[in-house]
Amino acid sequence: MKKSRLVLTVLLSSFILLGGAIWMVKTQPNIKNKLREILGLNKTQDEGIKTENELSQKTQKKPSRLLALPEFKLIDQNNEPFSIQEMVGKIWVVNFISTRDQKTAEMQTANVSALQSRLSNFELWNDVLFITISVDPEYDQPNILKAYSESLNVSLKNRKFLTGDRNTIWELCRDLFTLDFGKTPPAPGNLLFQTNDIILLDRGANFTGHYNGVQEKDIVKLLGDILTEIPKKEGKIAVPESIVTPLWLDDRKAEQLKTISEFEVYHDFMFTDKLNETGINFRNQITGAGGRYYAAVHYDHGNGLAVADVDNDGWEDIYFVTQLGTNQLWRNLGNGKFEDITAKAGLEMKEQISVGASFADIDNDGDADLFVTTVKDGNRLFENTGNGTFKDVSKPSGLDYRGHSSGSVFFDYDKDGLLDLFVTNVGQYTTDSLITMKVTHPDNPLQNGTYTYYAPLKDAFAGHLKPERTETSILYKNKGNNQFEDVTEAVKLNSKAWSGDATPLDANADGWVDLYVLNMQGDDEYYENVEGKYFKNKSRELFPKTSWGAMGVKSFDYNNDENLDIYVTDMHIDMGSSRNKTPIVAAEKMKTSNTNADFLQSENVLFGNAMFQGKSDGTFNEVSEEINGENFWPWGLSVGDINADGYEDIFVASSMNFSFRYAINSVLLNNKGKKFMDSEFILGMEPRKNGISAAYWFNIDCDGSDKLRFECQERSGKYEVFGAMGSRSSAIFDIDHDGDLDIITGENNGAPMVLINNLSDKKEALNYLKIKLIGSSSNKEGFGAKVTVKTKLTTQTKVKDGKSGYLSQSSIPLYFGLGETKKIQQIDILWPSGKKQTIRDNIPTNDLLIIEEK
Repeated sequence: MKKSRLVLTVLLSSFILLGGAIWMVKTQPNIKNKLREILGLNKTQDEGIKTENELSQKTQKKPSRLLALPEFKLIDQNNEPFSIQEMVGKIWVVNFISTRDQKTAEMQTANVSALQSRLSNFELWNDVLFITISVDPEYDQPNILKAYSESLNVSLKNRKFLTGDRNTIWELCRDLFTLDFGKTPPAPGNLLFQTNDIILLDRGANFTGHYNGVQEKDIVKLLGDILTEIPKKEGKIAVPESIVTPLWLDDRKAEQLKTISEFEVYHDFMFTDKLNETGINFRNQITGAGGRYYAAVHYDHGNGLAVADVDNDGWEDIYFVTQLGTNQLWRNLGNGKFEDITAKAGLEMKEQISVGASFADIDNDGDADLFVTTVKDGNRLFENTGNGTFKDVSKPSGLDYRGHSSGSVFFDYDKDGLLDLFVTNVGQYTTDSLITMKVTHPDNPLQNGTYTYYAPLKDAFAGHLKPERTETSILYKNKGNNQFEDVTEAVKLNSKAWSGDATPLDANADGWVDLYVLNMQGDDEYYENVEGKYFKNKSRELFPKTSWGAMGVKSFDYNNDENLDIYVTDMHIDMGSSRNKTPIVAAEKMKTSNTNADFLQSENVLFGNAMFQGKSDGTFNEVSEEINGENFWPWGLSVGDINADGYEDIFVASSMNFSFRYAINSVLLNNKGKKFMDSEFILGMEPRKNGISAAYWFNIDCDGSDKLRFECQERSGKYEVFGAMGSRSSAIFDIDHDGDLDIITGENNGAPMVLINNLSDKKEALNYLKIKLIGSSSNKEGFGAKVTVKTKLTTQTKVKDGKSGYLSQSSIPLYFGLGETKKIQQIDILWPSGKKQTIRDNIPTNDLLIIEEK
């Protein structure tokens, strides 16, 4: 789908040039077509900060009617008393039946059960109480009501069937439910009244609406009204309200399930978030620019995470990165549990604003060292001194650059056996002024404290229009002995891109590693390595058009043709067009050039993600539309064969957060190299655990200094503000060593997800091979080595580049799913040194194979 030049420019300018202004606009939840039609939920309303005069005209909160109601007592289906106390803090959904009127009763009961089932997916559904009151109380005794509910398999979770004194029920219906059927009740033995009405009361027992319980249109409207009431819990504000109950997820799931007949690959397995079982209590803490003091600035790009076996015990450990507080290293204990060894390992970083992390063996001593990028606080290099303890060698190494660094990648550009380092720099998006913020988290006191961060520039996202804000990305040559030298100018690698990440790859297969450098606000760049002497810019020659808002990148062979492909995710282009869209299917590609370069500064634009399919002659074709490579709001990606069928799959961490709608992570299951199938719902990754899609963000006081905030409109008192949950980074590896690949995510302002794959339990013939490389002439990690595994079914090619996810590089064994075969015919290794090695005999499967360079 093509967008006009004018519309696109306006949209982008609205988001970026106006900074945070766009965040004040909120769209009501876009639910099902019927809800849209009935409720008009597609309209937007301005929720900008209000003036004192406007605030003085706000409506007062309704007082609770509970205080004015007389005490009453009814009896439930278990013959237990039910009183007014049961109402406190609850939203009531009330209907009325006589079990002797079987047809009408069963129709109402079925509709209420459908509502109950739908709402049970959401965290706050316990705030809703479903009440069915008998209008035939002499007949409908508790035992009758219990038998009736059991005959229809009614769930009694948050649900009561009530009977009792005829006069009590009559008065309750008249005074509380506003039903008027006369001054006095009929004589005993007669129905009190007949009605199909369902009554909705808010938490203060205030009448909200009545609905025909046997009419589909009314049931759909009732669902929408309940979902409008749920976020209004006293003391909590969700921004926007739709993040608590994003009903469009149902439609997206339904559309995805319709595609199952197109799957040619195994998909009968699931992922489950088992964070609570691991013992990991890390929580990412953002700066105030992403929440209370919102600003449109690059802080919202979040953080990476990196993985390595830091103590060489055979289990991969996880390093989590945060903006505020300290990054944390969690040791894998090998039993599904992890322990925090940050302090013991010497890796506490309490004062820095961290961004990304990379593990690599910089000194070829057989253990993983660690490099961390920061915002203006000096990048950090930690040497692993053995057994998982580290020494800070940042200053003597020459890697303590102070600026706005982002991703980093180690690779050996000159083939001297030492890993060199390329550090991407975004550009200046902060001032030198510091902002102090206090964090008081209701659920995670370990993160509480007072923090400082650099104030953002008001026009941060227009920085690429100001050459003086450019920060050139840096190539450091490893000179040995933990010493690095800036050789950026010497090798002609003068990237001016506003870059968040990069990936090394040898696209022309000449044995020298090249660089693909992302540009989040302009054209990506490709630098061809000329025999380790210098780099030649071949960007437009090989890639005439690139994704304008590129955020994540990974090079891999998606179709097993032995040529490396490049997948690039595009975040910024979505910001102007999909802020409040609630997509039923993934976004359509918007591929066109934009000749109006005033803002884009380019005529070489792809609008959306890009898949550059590699060809044998070293050139590329862009095929993202053909292979279904699009999604909304992507950050970075991780690649791995999650169903072990011999084809690489993709996990795309995707989201925004406060004050945007909820967005899903995307799982693209490789359909035998032909295309990718949207699979996040099929594989159980969406919705998130317990259907929770909103999380605590910050506190406000609507009677104090926050009274002019838009969240305080028509409110007084203190509140917890909730924002949409969202991932930024990820890594795919076998966490529990059961032979299948699991996924760990880095959340923005939240706890990680530890998504454990049950493929090993579901698939009887799970066949795979893990390969760990040990270089001799090449670097010890084997970074840059090309490994080809051949079976009678597939030929798989993987490069050990360490690129594990957004803003991250890891030291993880290569994983080859073998599909239905257990026999490997041959393994070929092309080492960075140029040595070639072939293994044919006695190749194990379902195991870790260690290959040393010979």
